[in-house]
Amino acid sequence: MINQKNTQQIQGAIGELEVILDFPENAVTDRFAILCHPHPLYGGTMQNKVVSTMARTCHDLGIPSIRFNFRGIGQSQGEYDDAKGEVEDCLAVLHYIQQHYPCRKIWLMGFSFGAYIAAKAASIASPELLVTIAPPVGKDYFGELPDRNAAWILVQAQDDEIIDANAVFNWYENLNHQPILIRFEQAGHFFHGNLVTLRERLTLVIKKCLNQ
Repeated sequence: MINQKNTQQIQGAIGELEVILDFPENAVTDRFAILCHPHPLYGGTMQNKVVSTMARTCHDLGIPSIRFNFRGIGQSQGEYDDAKGEVEDCLAVLHYIQQHYPCRKIWLMGFSFGAYIAAKAASIASPELLVTIAPPVGKDYFGELPDRNAAWILVQAQDDEIIDANAVFNWYENLNHQPILIRFEQAGHFFHGNLVTLRERLTLVIKKCLNQ
């Protein structure tokens, strides 16, 4: 398959959602990654640099990906719905992939607010792989998540200025089934100056995770 990236509208739960589909050259045909962006009320969009880094990671691995704007962002219809509606958006994207690209193993990946949305959707959809970068532990919308006894990667920076890193690490320690932890000792919430390292470390760990 030729390299192809395009922006389009798909049907969501309450209206159209704006998405970017990325098909790498020689794409792996049995997997598809869904990427969730940070908080829509604080400037989060599918063009966020960490989300773009996740997309590049998938591209390097030959995995097709789809990232999307939550309702009310960009050309996506609707308005913010306190995480509940955003989970519905993620599941609508999943439904689109299942309809148009059937029999794919699904990856759910998210950053910050999007990490919670991906994890919440994973409790319903049971993806092959879950990746949560800087999950918003302690935020008022961060509800209880079911235990996940499957492939899961957690990325957290020690110097996170938005999320309490120690709260994330304490949450991680108390999980019955702990994800693989990628810890950055000197990086902030948005991984400024560390995006290339993030992509390299994430790529390496995903390869190891799927080869177990």
